[in-house]
Amino acid sequence: MKILVGYKRVVDYNVRIQVKPDGSGVVTEGVKLSPNPFDDIALEEALRLREKGVATDVVVATIGPADCQAHLRNGLAMGANRAIHVVTSQAVQPLTAARTLLKLIEKEQPDIVILGKQAIDDDCNQTGQMLAALWNRPQATFASKVEINGSSARVTREVDAGLEVIDVDLPAVITTDLRLNEPRFIKLPDIMKAKSKPLETIPLESLAVESGDHLKTTAYAAPAKRSKGVMVKDAAELVALLKTKGLV
Repeated sequence: MKILVGYKRVVDYNVRIQVKPDGSGVVTEGVKLSPNPFDDIALEEALRLREKGVATDVVVATIGPADCQAHLRNGLAMGANRAIHVVTSQAVQPLTAARTLLKLIEKEQPDIVILGKQAIDDDCNQTGQMLAALWNRPQATFASKVEINGSSARVTREVDAGLEVIDVDLPAVITTDLRLNEPRFIKLPDIMKAKSKPLETIPLESLAVESGDHLKTTAYAAPAKRSKGVMVKDAAELVALLKTKGLV
């Protein structure tokens, strides 16, 4: 069994995001870039399935600029067998990403595709669902537990009402939630081994992917600063103040 894992690079979650002075975007120059946390969980789950003997080949794939190779080496150091880098200098929206991943599916013929449920830079939560629709295969989103039984997968999903358990036939798309697992720590020997693992580069233009970038962002703005709090003497004064502001 082969597993394909989407592995996006984003601004590290510990970085305080700054908007560019001209409002054209967020500052990425000189800031730490890391794997999307949900994608680390997706890769960890794929590696655990391989360790259980369910899978034999784990492939990580990213869509991004030429300097994403160090990011992919991180995935290889975690334990992936191979990496695919679809090279483009432009940021892609979820539909374009899904169409690109579909091209890789046609090439690699994986039995399972595992993606993070969303990326922390755009929070779209769309690529996995779009990919399943384009591939015409089942989807199991927001997974907190995955069990493979032959040609099917039993997935426990985190939904608004609690937990939902579904069975899907393979091949299928699975997207991961936070409680699925805890990604492993990468050791120095694994980092050294990753340097010799296969990493294939493919120009996005060569895949003839139809663009799905239909949204246009006109401006970025930082959140408004919080106003200073007001001290009140008692509950009666608090209620009176809330009434003057039309909040009660």
